[in-house]
Amino acid sequence: MTISSSLNSGVAGLQVNASRLATIADNIANAGTYGYKRAVADFHSLVIMQSDGSYSAGGVRASTSRMIDQRGTLVTTGNPTDLAIGGRGLMAVTSEAALDGPGGNLPIRLLTTGSFRPDAEGILRTQTGEVLMGWPANPDGTIPNFPRDSFDGLQPIQINSNQFTGDPTTRMQLSVNLPATQTDASSSGEPFVMSAEYYDNLGTSQYLEITFTPQIPAAGMSHNWTMVVRDSASGGGVVGEYGLAFDDARGNGGNLAAITPISGGAHDATTGTLALNVDAGPLDLVIGGPGLPGGLTQLSDTFARAPVIKNGSPVGDLSRVEVDANGNLHAIYDNGITRVIYQIPIVDVPNLSGLTTGDNQTYLISPDSGQFFLWDAGDGPTGEMVGYAREESTTDVAGELTQLIQTQRAYSSNAKIIQTVELSRALATDFPVEISDWVFWRFALTDLSVCSATMALLLVRMLDMICPSSFRSRRALAP
Repeated sequence: MTISSSLNSGVAGLQVNASRLATIADNIANAGTYGYKRAVADFHSLVIMQSDGSYSAGGVRASTSRMIDQRGTLVTTGNPTDLAIGGRGLMAVTSEAALDGPGGNLPIRLLTTGSFRPDAEGILRTQTGEVLMGWPANPDGTIPNFPRDSFDGLQPIQINSNQFTGDPTTRMQLSVNLPATQTDASSSGEPFVMSAEYYDNLGTSQYLEITFTPQIPAAGMSHNWTMVVRDSASGGGVVGEYGLAFDDARGNGGNLAAITPISGGAHDATTGTLALNVDAGPLDLVIGGPGLPGGLTQLSDTFARAPVIKNGSPVGDLSRVEVDANGNLHAIYDNGITRVIYQIPIVDVPNLSGLTTGDNQTYLISPDSGQFFLWDAGDGPTGEMVGYAREESTTDVAGELTQLIQTQRAYSSNAKIIQTVELSRALATDFPVEISDWVFWRFALTDLSVCSATMALLLVRMLDMICPSSFRSRRALAP
């Protein structure tokens, strides 16, 4: 019984060391695979029976696992959609084949890093067909409130390289000096005209025509003007008319003293803004006000204007996309506009090692991993999203080679146990003949550089095939 248990224990030792050897081989083979998580084989002893003076070998069994919670080193790349996570968490992807399948529910898999590039339809995917998933943004760049414990809101991220965008102007700021001498009784009263460009909702260039007309008094200087604003998009129609009065007191001369609306939107004395309503919609025109710096002034005898400060831009082509630390995918246009078009959430589970491993460094939610949750990158326990980066393999080649040597020795030792048990079960009268029979084959195998452990297994196996133990037993009992 004890001899048989030793043989079984030796066989079990060979099997578990073969499993460890397989994990080592896999780890070394994937030492250069981005996002690869090393596999490990752990051994667990088995106890069958123990008593005083007697012991039966129980053997050993192996369990393998994937170290998904370990993080690899991040390396820099030149692709803005090469993505990695600087900490805990995974990205949601689906398979390219699932996009062409029936139904709207796409199977979700997880990965820690990926090199995503747009395909012919603009869908971001890896070379192995993993499609990046994200939440689509509203037209104004905000992200709707999607459920965080479900993948239902996620959509394949699609980038249209031929898309255009325009940003309408909603605010303009004037800096103009009006000549004080033109409000004198002896002046001609000629108006001063300027134009200020803005962009409408379609990105088309429009302009405001602003006329400043001095009010000529009977005597002296009035320091009063009439400002009329016309909109080119409205056919030159008047969108606002205002009376302007300037201060001539010492220490405050030339600044606006009062603004009187005649028609058009009201004047906000706190911000110095006129609320105009042009053809494209509301437009704030900042001209200043009493006690406010900048805007309109009346000094000396010169009409001077500074460049108009405004927001908005004309139509622009998509130039590139980039991902920020919060997982927001920005579309950057050649006219300077930057707009959020998707958000890439970070998926986290309580037990990362409980995820089911799939091909191409992907993982699946399982009962052992626990319930998932979708975080904004950098929030909660998750790390920030890193663009222009990939995560290297967690394999330590030097450590794997060290384990390889230990595994080879353990494998050889277990093979030696099997050889010893086999020889122990043979009859004593067989030894000289058997040994002499196999000397030639031993030297032949040695010339072929066969290791001693493998040689022992081969010789024992050949012995059993040619001269079974049952035959040897009968020969020993023969008279």
